[in-house]
Amino acid sequence: MLIVLCGSFGNLMAQGTGAKDTVKKTATVQDTTAATPVVKKKSFVKNTFDGNYIIDNQTVMVPIKGTFEFDIQHRFGTINNGFSNLFGMFASATMKLGFSYTPINNVQVGFDATNEKMEVDWNLKWAILKQTKDGSLPVSVTYFGNAMMNTQAKDANNIFVSTSDRFGYFNQIIIARKFSEDFSLQIAPSYTHFNDLLGYQDANGNVKSIYNNDNFSISASGKLKLTEGMNLILNYDQPLTQNPANNPHPNLSFGLEMRTSGHDFELFFGNYSSLMPENNALFNQNDYRKGQFLIGFNISRLWNF
Repeated sequence: MLIVLCGSFGNLMAQGTGAKDTVKKTATVQDTTAATPVVKKKSFVKNTFDGNYIIDNQTVMVPIKGTFEFDIQHRFGTINNGFSNLFGMFASATMKLGFSYTPINNVQVGFDATNEKMEVDWNLKWAILKQTKDGSLPVSVTYFGNAMMNTQAKDANNIFVSTSDRFGYFNQIIIARKFSEDFSLQIAPSYTHFNDLLGYQDANGNVKSIYNNDNFSISASGKLKLTEGMNLILNYDQPLTQNPANNPHPNLSFGLEMRTSGHDFELFFGNYSSLMPENNALFNQNDYRKGQFLIGFNISRLWNF
């Protein structure tokens, strides 16, 4: 009898221990599941602007990785001479060809060439910050900069002592916000530097500068959606630095932008005749208050690899 009672007591103890182990294992599994973190991915606002350009300025946009872009920009003469040159259509024109590529996310590199002083430039565009859909970051911020070189041969008007005299530089911070699906706005302060600028000699033989080597300006640009694939675009550029002579005039421009999956086309009126931002910021003498507007267009073609 004693042996039977001992055996029964042993079985009960074993069952109790097994039940406790089961409870412990179940509790452990539940605790592990509850501790798994949930990571929420940031969602960014898309298509603040439809392309790289808005008239004479870069936009805040950087194409997606693997995008190759070819740009044609053209500026006719001013329209204030009327039919004598068909409102500038047959006047001396400025043209620029540009190529750019996005090798990594948020960074674009490019090269441009224009018939104005046979200038070329190498440029960089970097999307530093992007506006988020939840409003945690209310604006997008992009840097754009270039190094421009005058490649003309030396003559009476181009006396370059060294190669560095041929260079000018442009740096800009672009701050943009997409307010709705129909309206976007950007503000862009910029800094321009020329290594060498022409001067003159006064009556005492002292060399005087006509322009400052360092100049600041600011621009504001906006896009208003009219229809699917068509926008009204506006732009204003204001020089901020006062120069000893030939102060540059501000630029007022407006037009239409038409967009397809692989093309962007802009047709507009404005009073910037140059296609290099350094030259516009320092040398523009077209005054919109005197009706010195000109017709211009930008064409962009994109491929993705």
